[in-house]
Amino acid sequence: MVQCPGCLRDLFSATGLSLHLAKTSDLRCKVVLAASRSNHCTQSSPPHAPGPPYALSSPPHDDMDMQDLEDGFFQLFNEDSGQVYLPTDESSSDEDDMVEEHEWEPPVHGDKSVPGGELPTDDPMDNDDNSTNRETRQQVEHRIVEQGRINNVNATYGINDAENPYAPFSSQMDWEIAQWAKLRGLSSTAFSDLLSIDGVSECLGLSYKNSRELDRIINKQLPGRPKFHREQIVVAGEPFDIFYRDVIECIKALYGDPDFMEFLVFTPECHYTDDDETVRLFSDMHTGKWWWNTQKQLDKQKPGATIVPVIISTDKTQVTIFCNKMAYPVYLTIGNIPKEIRRKPSRRAQILLAYLPTTRLEHITNKASCRRSAANLYHACMVRVLSPLEKAGLDGLAMHSGDGTKRHCHPLFACFVGDYPEQVLATAVKTTECPKCDIPPDILESSVAPFEMEDLDAVLDALAAIEVGDLEFVQACRDAGIKPIVHPFWERLPYVNIFQAVTPDILHQLYQGLVKHLLSWLAQACGPAEIDARCRRLPPNHHIRLFMKGITGLSCLSGTEHAQICRFLLGIIIDIRLPENLASARLLRAVHSLLDFLYLAQYPCHSSETLSLLDEALTLFHDNKQIFVDPGIRNHFNLPKLHATQHYASMIRLYGTTDNYNTEYTECLHIDLAKDAYCATNHKDEFVQMTQWLERKEKIVCHNKFIQCAKAVSIQSLISDYALARYVTQKNHSDEPLSHRRLEDLAANVIVLFRSVPVYHKIKWLSVDAQGHSDPLVTVDSIHAKPCYRVGQIRTIFSIRERDAQSMFPPTNQPPKHLAYVEWFTAFPSTPDSRHGMYKISRFVRLGERVASIIPVSNIVRSIHLIPKFGLVAPRHWTSSNVLEECDSFFINCYIDRYSFVALR
Repeated sequence: MVQCPGCLRDLFSATGLSLHLAKTSDLRCKVVLAASRSNHCTQSSPPHAPGPPYALSSPPHDDMDMQDLEDGFFQLFNEDSGQVYLPTDESSSDEDDMVEEHEWEPPVHGDKSVPGGELPTDDPMDNDDNSTNRETRQQVEHRIVEQGRINNVNATYGINDAENPYAPFSSQMDWEIAQWAKLRGLSSTAFSDLLSIDGVSECLGLSYKNSRELDRIINKQLPGRPKFHREQIVVAGEPFDIFYRDVIECIKALYGDPDFMEFLVFTPECHYTDDDETVRLFSDMHTGKWWWNTQKQLDKQKPGATIVPVIISTDKTQVTIFCNKMAYPVYLTIGNIPKEIRRKPSRRAQILLAYLPTTRLEHITNKASCRRSAANLYHACMVRVLSPLEKAGLDGLAMHSGDGTKRHCHPLFACFVGDYPEQVLATAVKTTECPKCDIPPDILESSVAPFEMEDLDAVLDALAAIEVGDLEFVQACRDAGIKPIVHPFWERLPYVNIFQAVTPDILHQLYQGLVKHLLSWLAQACGPAEIDARCRRLPPNHHIRLFMKGITGLSCLSGTEHAQICRFLLGIIIDIRLPENLASARLLRAVHSLLDFLYLAQYPCHSSETLSLLDEALTLFHDNKQIFVDPGIRNHFNLPKLHATQHYASMIRLYGTTDNYNTEYTECLHIDLAKDAYCATNHKDEFVQMTQWLERKEKIVCHNKFIQCAKAVSIQSLISDYALARYVTQKNHSDEPLSHRRLEDLAANVIVLFRSVPVYHKIKWLSVDAQGHSDPLVTVDSIHAKPCYRVGQIRTIFSIRERDAQSMFPPTNQPPKHLAYVEWFTAFPSTPDSRHGMYKISRFVRLGERVASIIPVSNIVRSIHLIPKFGLVAPRHWTSSNVLEECDSFFINCYIDRYSFVALR
């Protein structure tokens, strides 16, 4: 923390002190600001003073002999003598701009002077140390012309001109071109070539002449998120690079971000729907039982401590199509930020924490040893990244939120988000086993077999057996049901149960797992030709994607496409013919219950009652899944992803609803933080370039936020015509009528004590969710009501001309401007069909004519989707465009979106 030399307050970060000095009215602080500005102007340094060499090293770790485990000999090493230098020719191309490394050599163990290495910047003469940047930014402030003068609200970090909110860039044009160059995918070579055209840089008034000079400005003069470090881990004699950030600094960056200041949650809460507190609600993470129970444990040792739940997600992704190049990002966010903000990439509530090695260890020929070594490499890297959480979680540390409030916080590892391979790797269980409980793999299909959560104490005892001997360690791990992993990353983290921390995964477990299996089973049961024929004959709807070539022949479907298929899947198999004339009731109930579970699992707010519905839907599927076994489609259902559904209700009670930890959100981050970053490199030693590219992009985004917040306009024009003075006068004399003369006289005596005000260039009207986060409307699905609407087909929308309306209607009862001509369907039946849960309706006909009427457009609530009653075989003369006219009976589709699912069930 930084102390203000003027008022002696010590609640500031480096940037916070800069803002404090810029905005304070305390004369002592203004004197300090003026003095620091004066000192900065008088101090100078040689323009080409070389910075310290970028030595990559860290304290050596104790070696562990893994020969008996067939894992080879693996240790943690960092470069000690290998230094990174860059060419200084400013006319070089992209390829010349990239980092060149010396060959790796084993470190000299006696040198422990440098604890860790930061990645080099684009020039070895540029010293990018964060502390140096912060000190410089604290010194570069507005010049106070006279003591007691009120500072401009633009006075904040790095702005050395009261008229220039874009500093260190010289003008708005200078800044916007830099922003465009770094955020719009333009290569460094292309940008340098553009600026090298005679007169371009001068005409635009740019403070840089090529991409290298722009990078130097960004690196040295703009603040950003924590820098990446590079270290090496050696496994089986080969070194592998890991790029990571300080996890504590990343947590502080999120916790102290002013954008999240008003939304942060610091304490657990219990929400109920009734006064008797019998029906509990679960939504955000702080409403779950984990936070509540952990707070109780922590308060026994550290009363009044604030928990910062750390959510870690890992997922290997492919960044090229042909060369099979992979990236292995690790993302971090905190549970104090509400889920409506956390799940949006545009809010930047997720931080790229590390890039893990993507090696396949092809130099290890034994497959079992190779798999074991890969697992140990993963955990060794994660230990390096997350080990600071051990001390911080136990002892806590002071952290400042965006409003400057200091709290004693304990960052605790709370959730691990990943697909099934990542869950298996993190928990060290074997493939085909459940990563959470002790159920045997051969009875995963059972819905009644008893199971218990994995015994963490027994697992930790087995891991401690490594101190006894290798053979004893292997045997102890086998008895505990885990792989022999040397010091997993979660072994020493406080208040952590990794088997409990593994969260449900809607994307991979349900959409890419069970739904994918279900499509295959239905194709075999109903025939691909008939299913595709029905898909081509669905009527269009805004919420429905029409697959005019069918769905059975599609491959490599994404989660989004599986979600689109789920919206009409049940409707197209109603009354379909099954092999051996099997009754379709069980098939409909199985598909109906699985889709119900899928939609219920995605509720943004759950109650004790809706969680009971979730369990009932799963039980109904298990009661009817035999329909896929009787025709020989399946022999068993021992699928880990199907068994994982039995943990959903308990996990929602622990950590809140599934939209707190869905992998779908981190999948979106791959585009910006892995794929686009890779495309920005020259594909040689790419991770060094990717981390530099990401750091610069983050700095540009951060500076843009500052400009939007700090930009102000002069109010001289407001003062000249007394507009502001009039407003102040009217506001202060709102309880008395003022004549024009009286108003002018009072306004003339108003003294305006400031010279600038923040201005806003856009007004948005946003729907506010239940938590007040000003995000798009979130439907809280807790009320189930019988439909009270009537279905109609809109044939035309029209208006009656004003002169015609005046002649037809009395002046006091004019018609609405917009009217609709609607043909009606029959009313909703009292109950839906028991087999599939859909309402059946038909055309409303009277005396052989369709009943129609004219209604105001304002009476139309929303669109719905009607699925034709195809019968055993879909009529081939039906098409998507004429099926509403040719068919007489329809089923109302309740799966087109979450609102319909709740309202029409």
